Amino acid sequence: MTLRLSPPGAWMSQKLVSPNLTSLSIALFSLSVSVSSPVLAQGRLLATSGVTQLEGAAGGGLVPWALISGYGEQGESSLSAFTTRTDVQDFRLEVLGASWSYNNQLELSAAQQSFRLKNTATEIRQEIYGAKIKLAGDAVFTALPQLALGLQHKRLLDGDTAAAVGADNNTQGTDFYLSASKVHLAALAGYNVLWNATVRASKANQMGLLGFGGDDNGGYQWLPEVSALVLLRDGFAVGAEYRSKPDNLAAFREDDYRDLFIAWFPHKQLNLTLAWAQLGSIAGSDDQDGLYLSLTGYFQ
Repeated sequence: MTLRLSPPGAWMSQKLVSPNLTSLSIALFSLSVSVSSPVLAQGRLLATSGVTQLEGAAGGGLVPWALISGYGEQGESSLSAFTTRTDVQDFRLEVLGASWSYNNQLELSAAQQSFRLKNTATEIRQEIYGAKIKLAGDAVFTALPQLALGLQHKRLLDGDTAAAVGADNNTQGTDFYLSASKVHLAALAGYNVLWNATVRASKANQMGLLGFGGDDNGGYQWLPEVSALVLLRDGFAVGAEYRSKPDNLAAFREDDYRDLFIAWFPHKQLNLTLAWAQLGSIAGSDDQDGLYLSLTGYFQ
């Protein structure tokens, strides 16, 4: 799942109210042990729900995919809830959210991010409301990759820091993206391979946590994002992601994001993802690398 000022906490001033990740985690783990499905149950293949992305969409941890959340098929709806924590050298990002999908065609999502400078009692909070619609193709059953169009509307609840670093808009912005996803059955030593390519139009600084646009660039930029994974035995998958980022603020370089991850799908009601995330420079603090942990429960 850093602004060089002295003292470092001075650029954030509002008191934290941390999301209660513990209660949601207990509930989802309880669900996982009470509901059991075979790895290849009827309907959509295991892992074709994706995992849950930092902004709430079905996808990888960093990149939204063309896949629709949950395992609902034609005429069916699906609900999922997730919690994510990313812990790097100077910062911690916690995310809570949920998504609803229908007909394996439409996905709606909502998430709240809480971004903290460590050793302080302050936070930047952001709400993200997403929508995704499947346009064409199928990730498994057609030669054409599954294509989807999505948006993520972001609203900062704490915009003082964004204003201080020179963002054009310190309250809200919207990302738009087009994704293509494809599963190749038994493509690598008998294992299934999934890839995704996304192009995103965005003005967001650090996903929007530092506002939108800036003195270096105030307009939308087209940004490529890619993911790939191999689905191994017993519901395990390994993969990697890359997400390019805008660089809108003259005072603070923004680096691209990368991760290496392992995801576990014990059945179709649960996913647990662990990653090593490399987030680069964040608001002046370099080499922000660390662990990413995400838990998603699916309710048909």
